[in-house]
Amino acid sequence: MPEAPQQITPTGLADYLEIMTKAAFQSGISWRVIEAKWDGFREAFEGFDPHAVAELAPDDVDRLVTDTRIVRNRRKIEATVHNADTMLRLDAGEGGFVGWLRSFESYDELVEAIRKEFKFMGPTGIYYWLYVVGEEVPDDHELHR
Repeated sequence: MPEAPQQITPTGLADYLEIMTKAAFQSGISWRVIEAKWDGFREAFEGFDPHAVAELAPDDVDRLVTDTRIVRNRRKIEATVHNADTMLRLDAGEGGFVGWLRSFESYDELVEAIRKEFKFMGPTGIYYWLYVVGEEVPDDHELHR
């Protein structure tokens, strides 16, 4: 059985965005490749400061597509910009981003909402993201019934 990913205690939106971005970039690619380049991702995405990432312009995306420090997938880079913007929008609402995350009646409702709001977040990536940031997730074996 594979080892569970290390959990964190998020201290701000940047932590949520960083783990979400890692989940998105790991989709369809070896997690080892992403891990090996992760310091480059942190540099390229300005420490995952959601304000800085949300403000990345098309020219910035063009630059990142040529940046060898990261996996140069335009759609995932654009998704990261979108996800930062979405996170900031949800954070501006009542209860903030964490309040939004915890406002759903069930795990399935939360997954549906995340898939609607964010890009490149499928069921496995959502489970990983929520688990790593310390949100409640069902036991893994419950997902495969």
